[in-house]
Amino acid sequence: MLEVQRATVRVGDWSLEGVDLVVGDAEVLAVLGPSGSGKTTLLRAVAGLQALDAGRILWDGDDLAGVPPHRRGFGLVFQDFALFPHLDVGRNVEFGLRMQGVPAAERRRRAAAALERVELPGIERRRVATLSGGEAQRVALARALAPGPRLLLFDEPLGSLDRGLRERLTGELRRLLSSLGVTALYVTHDQEEAFGLADRVMILEAGRALQVGTPEEVWRVPDGEQVARFLGLRNILDGRVTGSRAETAAGTIPVPPGTPEGPVRLVIRPGAFRLDPGGTILGQVMARTFRGEAYAVEVAAGGVVLEAHLPRAPSPGDQVRLAVDPAGITHL
Repeated sequence: MLEVQRATVRVGDWSLEGVDLVVGDAEVLAVLGPSGSGKTTLLRAVAGLQALDAGRILWDGDDLAGVPPHRRGFGLVFQDFALFPHLDVGRNVEFGLRMQGVPAAERRRRAAAALERVELPGIERRRVATLSGGEAQRVALARALAPGPRLLLFDEPLGSLDRGLRERLTGELRRLLSSLGVTALYVTHDQEEAFGLADRVMILEAGRALQVGTPEEVWRVPDGEQVARFLGLRNILDGRVTGSRAETAAGTIPVPPGTPEGPVRLVIRPGAFRLDPGGTILGQVMARTFRGEAYAVEVAAGGVVLEAHLPRAPSPGDQVRLAVDPAGITHL
């Protein structure tokens, strides 16, 4: 089990400040945040490539302070997979073993076993240039697995790929990590990637951990406005709750059971809206954008602009009435 306790790194005016996390055995934890949030700094600190100014990093209770990267027993998977184009697949996978001084015959045996684990048996002599994106991903994973790491660290390995390939490889990687039962810390700026891969997600912003939970917990109950806005939830309204309804600038809306009475800050997911002649929100369409399965429609209502995802799109300038499903509302 990996434990990070109050990890702090200071670089000029910026700092990674007091970050705590725990990654359990065979768990995948994704660290999700925008550029400059400290994701890679945290990963480098765990790997031993970045010294801490304060805090501790432990593995199974043992403090790793002073333990160099090559003795931590952690495997790294880099952005773009970082395969060596002048080496064939087998020698790529053997690379870490060679650095450890493992004899040639044992290197070949362990490389072959690692390739079999990622469902690519017998391709040791293939050139890297002939690999598909999915094969390259699995070869990079095999290279990280060959030395027998106790933790895998992923540094945005899909970050530069086009969207379609990234979505496909996210699914493949999730299946592989689950079947291998490895413990992994995965950093990414992509929300769908993190939610698709991880057992739990940490939101990191400006060097501080804002929330940790399952993908469902983080999405359904964001811990504060900063998390909600990072997740793309723009419909944040002040309201006053009485019973099962809230008065807001946009209109009266239903709220889910358990919403506290009195002044509240509400988050409405775009998919919670529907066109309804009897809806309690009256607004004017300002813009619409086709998103494939639905339209993202901006509606001005009561001095605020709401984003609604609707299966059909009224035209800009149209007046509409919207109803809201209370299941798509939470409070901050």
